Amino acid sequence: MAYRFFHRVVGAAMLDAATYEDVEADRAATAQALVIVVLSSLAAGIGARGTTGGAATIDFFVTASAMALTTWAAFALLTFEVGARILPVPETHAEVGELLRTLGFAATPGLIQVFGVLPGAKVPVFTVAVVWALAASVVAVRQALDYTSTRRALAVCGLSLLLSLSIAIVLGLLFGPTLSGF
Repeated sequence: MAYRFFHRVVGAAMLDAATYEDVEADRAATAQALVIVVLSSLAAGIGARGTTGGAATIDFFVTASAMALTTWAAFALLTFEVGARILPVPETHAEVGELLRTLGFAATPGLIQVFGVLPGAKVPVFTVAVVWALAASVVAVRQALDYTSTRRALAVCGLSLLLSLSIAIVLGLLFGPTLSGF
C-alpha cells in the first residue's frame, strides 16, 4: 500500500498521465489525495513563515496553512464548475470524486514549499511549486474530464486559478495577518 502511494506521488510529480488515470479510477485513492492536499497546505504554512519561533509563528502557520487549503478547495470546486459545466466537450464525463482525486495528487509539487524556510528560498520555491502544481493540474483535469485537448485543460485551470486566487486574496485581506507581521 505504501509503495503504491509513493509510486503515485512520484508519478503525479512527473506529470504522468497514466498515474492520473489510475488515481481517477481508484475510489480508494481519495484518502491518499486528501493526505497530499493537507501535507501540501502544511508545507505552505511552514515555508511561508520560516522558523523564527514564537506564538506569532504558530498563528501565522495555522492561518497560512488554512488559507492554502481553502485556496485548493476553491480551485477544485471552480475547476469542476468551469470544466464540467462551462467548457465541457461531448466526451466529458465528470464525477466530483474523480476530479478531486486527480487534483489532490496534482497538489504533490506543493510539498516542496516546506523549503521556503531556507534563507532566500521562499519566492523561488513558491514560484516553482505553483507553476509545477498548475502543470500537474492541467494533466489532472485533462485526464479526469476526458479532454483530448491540453489547451482546453489549460484554459480551465487558468480561469479556475485566477478565480481561486481572487478568493484567496479577499480572504487574506479579511482574515490574514498584517504585513507588519512579516
